[in-house]
Amino acid sequence: MAKNLIIYYSLKGETIAPGMKIVNLEKGHTAVAAEFIRKAVGGDLFEIETAKTYIKDHMKMIYEAKEELEKGIRPELKGFPENWNQYDTIFLGYPNWWGDWPMICYTYFEANDFSGKMLVPFSTHAGSGLSGFDRKLESAAPGAKVLTGLAVAGTDAQNHQDTIRGTVSDWISGLGF
Repeated sequence: MAKNLIIYYSLKGETIAPGMKIVNLEKGHTAVAAEFIRKAVGGDLFEIETAKTYIKDHMKMIYEAKEELEKGIRPELKGFPENWNQYDTIFLGYPNWWGDWPMICYTYFEANDFSGKMLVPFSTHAGSGLSGFDRKLESAAPGAKVLTGLAVAGTDAQNHQDTIRGTVSDWISGLGF
């Protein structure tokens, strides 16, 4: 029987978003989407964590992320999932920052061999959608089969969970799970 792993990177905690008051996210947007996916397909959850802490002010954080992107910085990971080989299908979730993955995702992709795995990307965003991540993942993970990804507006993940739950369910069904 195939075993699923849902890997995600998600910011959480107190943040200040543009034009908004301070918001305390117990779970980041991508974490919420990851949990819906796990409920739909079963499997294990693994949160990618950076060794560093990002700035809590949203605008400052996105410019910090842009600097990492422009300089090709690879932030340090705190750890990897155990028993990597036991998983056949891996759902990869991340926020869309500047039309790209957070640089910690590059750290993760470069440190792992995805050959023979089925990869299913999903992202949360503030308007950029999936940004071609499914096609880009084919280059980042040679030897893997990449399925159609899903993009979820970050605010919807937090504020419209019934709708997102249905969207995730329809997407998963469309993939044949």
